[in-house]
Amino acid sequence: MESLKQKIRSEGIVLSDQVLKVDAFLNHQIDPQLMQQIGHEFARRFAGQGITKIVTIEASGIAPAVMAGLELGIPVIFARKFQSLTLKSDLLISKVFSFTKQTESTIAVSARHLTAADHVLIIDDFLANGHAASALIDVIRQAGASIAGIGVVIEKSFQSGRAELDAQGFQVESLARIASLEGGRVTFLD
Repeated sequence: MESLKQKIRSEGIVLSDQVLKVDAFLNHQIDPQLMQQIGHEFARRFAGQGITKIVTIEASGIAPAVMAGLELGIPVIFARKFQSLTLKSDLLISKVFSFTKQTESTIAVSARHLTAADHVLIIDDFLANGHAASALIDVIRQAGASIAGIGVVIEKSFQSGRAELDAQGFQVESLARIASLEGGRVTFLD
């Protein structure tokens, strides 16, 4: 997706050979027009698959997931990273390690929103080592739901996440695949 790559080139900040900061348009401040294009592209790539729900993790996956849900005309569920007073019982729970924050979080989804009748599309902002996707896969499987595929806004292809998801047979669609962040420069695969 060329508009996304251009935004990464112009506003992304390479913090190290492992970390890309995109808080100017994706995970702090959000560019709504770009998110609309991203939602449209995910809907195009996963069209006709009978998807009934989109699942993401709070917070950075919400904007692209909502836009894809709008395009597909389906609900979006976001796994919460902490339990609240209103999210207490009948939960589907998993653990996720954040590469960027170097912390482990418990994520939870209410079982009343995700059932065995659902065919789910996972959407997330980044794919690095695949921990977030694996936690969401675990939650979806606990519900007995099926998985249509995984949509990723930015993939760090030099990390192991995609290979692990490919090995499990999932359709992974990444809108921008980064080959390298070495030397403070973003290099794309395609």
